[in-house]
Amino acid sequence: MSEIYDVVVIGSGPGGYVAAVRCAQLGLKTACIERESLGGICLNWGCIPTKALLKSAEVLEHAHRAKEFGIVVGEVSVDFPAVIKRSRDISDKISKGVGFLFKKNKIDSLAGVAKLLPRAGAWKPHQIELVTGDTKRIVETKHVIIATGARARSLPGITLDGERIIEYRKAMTLPSQPKSLVVLGSGAIGVEFASFYRSLGVEVTIVEFLPRLVPNEDPEISKELGRAFDKRGIKALVGHKVISAKRDGDRVTVTAEPAAGGAAITLEADILLVAVGIQANTEDLGLEAHNIQLDRGFIKTDAENKVGEDLWAIGDVIGRGLAHVASAEGVFVAEKIAKVHAEPVRYDAIPACTYCYPEIASVGLTEEKAKAQNLPIKVGRFPFRALARAVASGEPNGFVKVLWHAETGALVGAHLIGPAVTDLIAELTLAKTTEANVESMLATIHAHPTFAEAIKGASEDALGIAIDL
Repeated sequence: MSEIYDVVVIGSGPGGYVAAVRCAQLGLKTACIERESLGGICLNWGCIPTKALLKSAEVLEHAHRAKEFGIVVGEVSVDFPAVIKRSRDISDKISKGVGFLFKKNKIDSLAGVAKLLPRAGAWKPHQIELVTGDTKRIVETKHVIIATGARARSLPGITLDGERIIEYRKAMTLPSQPKSLVVLGSGAIGVEFASFYRSLGVEVTIVEFLPRLVPNEDPEISKELGRAFDKRGIKALVGHKVISAKRDGDRVTVTAEPAAGGAAITLEADILLVAVGIQANTEDLGLEAHNIQLDRGFIKTDAENKVGEDLWAIGDVIGRGLAHVASAEGVFVAEKIAKVHAEPVRYDAIPACTYCYPEIASVGLTEEKAKAQNLPIKVGRFPFRALARAVASGEPNGFVKVLWHAETGALVGAHLIGPAVTDLIAELTLAKTTEANVESMLATIHAHPTFAEAIKGASEDALGIAIDL
């Protein structure tokens, strides 16, 4: 029998590989099991390759607008296969980077499918059956971190065929550019792909069951995104549910009806992209042998991410849904296992970013939720059209909205839409997790001209002392 590991991580996504690296840094003998490619969904099929696609779309948008900036270019066209290849090449490169980190930190990378076996007793190591091709072996470990992630789900009656009715993995590897696309769902995945394909000239329609786009964001953000998408020619059917989707040769017919009742609408497109959420990868993991409970299909944990004796779970498999949350949980669990100080994850201060055009970012409570909790707030807004840097950059649309506590001055929430906001949110997240308040924000000199000045401007507006409005 081989030496017993201190920790075995199942899954190498942004939660799993980070947990493995932190465990190794803390002197724990660590292995990580991965059944597909190192880096998991985020590096191979999610966060990274989609941003590569969106960067290509951004370059194309700039080329089309070049005349606005006094630049004359010739005819601009899209090499769709090259756009897809660039995205895949970037993912491959970053996936190899995870392998480098494993070697650097002396982490054993084990390829195969893992299954937890029943434990003989609390004093015995955990046993994991590892199947690699036709080979089976047993891996023993003191602790197990489950980081198997999640995958796209569909809706009842809608069957993904991988060609015309697809999920996000297929959407980033289509063999040819479609002429028309229907997107079911307007969360981050839905609006990002809608934005990408529209930039390429594809006719795009979004169908959303709830009454507004990006329904988890502040209503003002949804309204601004709706205006921006309408201006770009992206159609949005909000408050509608899809009741059927059928493939007819090389086309898909989608029937939707108002959620509140009314006449049905028929849509036809080359592709239907289903982007209605995720389901956890929990099948055949051996969870039942350890009485690990599920909640709506996701693994249920305690406040410290424990699911059993020396068993832990992090990330999408427990329903978190954001790569950076999984990474934070990975560090937390590694430090708990190593019995060093482990800073709990601040779930009230998780930044959310959506990389469509225009970008969206937020942290903390929406104005609606703050009022529902009877929090005294001061709300400030600053439009990018009043910001010199935004106007000079040709990006005057969107705004920064901040909610400061009226008594303590602490940040309650922030909601941004427009240029560079997925980077700007870091400053506001820092304010949320430290003792920074509205006074310290105003006392911080923001370089001019920068996009970040909009944060200070919105904070001034909250106090009624806006200078540039």
